[in-house]
This record gives sequence, C-alpha cells and structure tokens, in this order.
Amino acid sequence: MKITIDGKEIEQVTEFCYLGSLISSDAKCYKEIKKRIAMGKEAFTKRKELLKGRLNRDIKKRMVKVLIWSVTLYGAETWTMRKEDIKRIEAFDMWIWRRTERISWTEHRTNEEVLKKVKEKRSLMDIIRTRQKNWIGHILRSNSLQREIMEGRMERKRGRVRPR
Repeated sequence: MKITIDGKEIEQVTEFCYLGSLISSDAKCYKEIKKRIAMGKEAFTKRKELLKGRLNRDIKKRMVKVLIWSVTLYGAETWTMRKEDIKRIEAFDMWIWRRTERISWTEHRTNEEVLKKVKEKRSLMDIIRTRQKNWIGHILRSNSLQREIMEGRMERKRGRVRPR
C-alpha cells in the first residue's frame, strides 16, 4: 500500500512503537501482551514489600491493583486478543495472587482455593473488556479519522474486481 501526504510517500513498516505500545501491521497483539505481562512481573518483583512485609491483605491487593495492573494494562484498550492471550493474562492474574500469598505451585492448590483465600475473583479480563468498551464508545462519539476507519467510510476509488 502506498500512502502519500503532501507528495511524500510514507515508509511502510511491519511494526513500530507508539507511546510505549507495540503496533503491528497484522493487528495481532501477542508480542505486546507478552511484553506487558513481563513488565508487570518486573514491577511486582521490584515491590519487595508485597512479599516480605507484614502488610494487611487488603493493602497488598490495593497495591497490586494500582502499581502492577496499571503497568500491565497500559494500552489494553486496543488489544485484539486470541484464546492463548486470554489464557496468558489469566495465568498472570493467578501468578500475582499466588505470589502475594506465598503459595508455591508445588503445593497443588487450585485457582479457586487461592482466589477464595485472597477474597478476590478473576477480574483482569473484565477490566480489559470494560476499558475496551469505554474506548470504543469514546472513539465513536468523536469526529476523527479513527471513527471513520472503524465505521469503514474511507473514501477511495473502487476497483473493478470483486473485493476479497
């Protein structure tokens, strides 16, 4: 595809980093999701007080939601997720709760037992879905190029062949 603006042709790339998010030409986000989960795990390991401190469980949960999830979910509004990505995100969610409660995977505790102990439910995917719905509503209410792209109203010359 050739795009020209003011007579200058725009260079075509397969992926680029925009505002800290990895954008790819095929609209698949598995690399971005893996990167964000790794950043969330790194942010968690930097917070030693979540593991060592004798903090109240509610304070630990609030710290996780503010300090770790905000890093992990940056840009999640635009993610297109596959089943593997959803599994990876849910596994990260459980990894966080197991680590805060110091539950080893060798203890063979089910996810439901861990969630019951933490008094939480799996909410990372719910948060992502809510953010995506809010974002799409924001885009559709505005008068912008993104809205035109989402609604499919790009002006172009139609070819003579049948579209794919």
